Amino acid sequence: MKKEQKNEVIMTVIIGLMCIVLFAVMFMQFKTIEETDITAIENMRETELRTAIAEWKGKYEEASEQLEENKKTIKEYNEKIAKNEETSELIDKDLDESNMKLGKTDVYGEGITITINGTEEVPVVSSDLIELINELRYAGAEAISINDIRIYSASYVTQPEEGLTLINGQRATAPFVIKAIGNPTYLSSTLSLKDSGYIDKYRAYGLIISELQTKKNIEILKNNNDREIKYMKEGESEG
Repeated sequence: MKKEQKNEVIMTVIIGLMCIVLFAVMFMQFKTIEETDITAIENMRETELRTAIAEWKGKYEEASEQLEENKKTIKEYNEKIAKNEETSELIDKDLDESNMKLGKTDVYGEGITITINGTEEVPVVSSDLIELINELRYAGAEAISINDIRIYSASYVTQPEEGLTLINGQRATAPFVIKAIGNPTYLSSTLSLKDSGYIDKYRAYGLIISELQTKKNIEILKNNNDREIKYMKEGESEG
């Protein structure tokens, strides 16, 4: 966005300079008309006077036409500036929305929270969490976190060994506190379906699932596990 702001400033400066030059030209033309030697006109013959008047009338009309043309040009420049500002606002809005979807900003809103724990006989495994994430997304969740680790499109949950759960490469342990922002009614009803819903299904399986809670203001933190880009380059391939 810094590059676009710089271009907008440069365009504004250029337009300002052009406006100054255009008005300076008009000023000189009208100044020339005003400074006409009145004495010389009085001493002219009628024919010469008519010729001079015709010439100055032509110059006046030319200056008037130039004035109208300059007004039109300035109007076009102002429209371009307004259009660039609107485009910049749209780009900013799209960028903000993209960053929210990619988990790069803290977000808040209404939604639900639920806590899942296991036992020695039935621990929580990665597939349990993956299924819950999918259920929440299916119900329209716009943002999800597990133990304050943001879940986004490229998130992954793995269990490389027993008792170790990794979410986006970060260690997470039970109890797992899941937050989801979205329509509380859709989210809660999807998870609470009789017998076939996630809560009934996994309680029957042996997991300890706390009472699902709907809240007006849930905060989900941004993803702090951005990968450093080493190999990707912007643009077309050179080979």
